[in-house]
Amino acid sequence: MNRTEFIIAIAIVLFAAFMLGWFASWLVHRLSRVTRAEMGELESMAQQLHEAEEERGRAVAELETREADLVARLSTAEAELRATQGQLRESLTEIEELRDYIDRKLGR
Repeated sequence: MNRTEFIIAIAIVLFAAFMLGWFASWLVHRLSRVTRAEMGELESMAQQLHEAEEERGRAVAELETREADLVARLSTAEAELRATQGQLRESLTEIEELRDYIDRKLGR
């Protein structure tokens, strides 16, 4: 094999390798290409995800509103409880004073 034949053989091998690579690239691109139906499905999924995120946001806002309302109601109930306990202590003190007064008047 002389130099010219060697160069031609190498050129043929390189061209065949190039063609094989190009064909493999085309085949991978063809098989992995997204179809219009898949794009429609992806659009639908994206829309559903967006709607779910909006719904989650509304649910979180409603939860925060309810939590604030419950905290306010709890604070009010605690304040009423403290006031009632104070009045109960005053009533008990007054009852004890009246008992002492009655005992003194009856001479016990």
